[in-house]
Amino acid sequence: MKYLSYSIAFLSSLVSRAVALNFTIAGGQIFTPGFAVLDAPQPGTPLGGDTLEVALDVTADGKLHLPPYSADSPSRINNITIFLYSYDTGRNFTITNGTASTNNVSLGDIMQSEPGSTVKHVKWNWPDCLIGDGKPENADSDRGAYNISIRQNFRLNGNDHYTIFDVPISVTNKIEFTGNNPPCDSVNNPLLTPEEIDAESANSVGVLFAPGDSTVVQQTDSTDDGGDGIGPTKPEANPGDGLGGAGALKRTSAVYWISLLSIVYFII
Repeated sequence: MKYLSYSIAFLSSLVSRAVALNFTIAGGQIFTPGFAVLDAPQPGTPLGGDTLEVALDVTADGKLHLPPYSADSPSRINNITIFLYSYDTGRNFTITNGTASTNNVSLGDIMQSEPGSTVKHVKWNWPDCLIGDGKPENADSDRGAYNISIRQNFRLNGNDHYTIFDVPISVTNKIEFTGNNPPCDSVNNPLLTPEEIDAESANSVGVLFAPGDSTVVQQTDSTDDGGDGIGPTKPEANPGDGLGGAGALKRTSAVYWISLLSIVYFII
């Protein structure tokens, strides 16, 4: 009975997140308040395996050149940092803050990774306190409901922005010891309150570059390769990327129930 009660509480936590969610999705891509477009994972995905993997298109589907940017470029990405946090567990893990730590416990500047590729694939070793299988069984577990928080520091047409985009996931799939799992405290940070973060004000620029968005990106011409400056075409999404179906839609909490149903089935 205690196990069932905690399962219900965990599900209620996910449901409360669903009510407040509102994503803009087209062709399986999730558009953000910034140049980055999220290819994977989808909101609500149960995650596990050897690493946490995030795929980001950093050119707004070809609208922004890849770095290096000229010093006077009116549009550019300064940096992208990513965290994994949960108000349920009180954890706030650094995935990447732009500077690689020893043994890649936290990752370096993703904008400098995979040169020439418009899509950056972040692969981060799960910390040791998330090793396990299934949903959290008690209130002391560090597994359960989390947000992947994507923070973009960028300039768009001469104006500087810092935005925060959270993607809810659940750490409920199997995670095994690999020998590369860092101690949780080595990547943990103090957890700020929603009021301290104030994502609403930070994201006042709104979701950018989704289909129908007429924003024109002002930037200096690329002279590195004589091309359009966006690098090679990114590969098409496939089921292995954890992406949704084709077509454009405005994703609201009603659509999000599809993801919740899979979690409900898992719990039952």
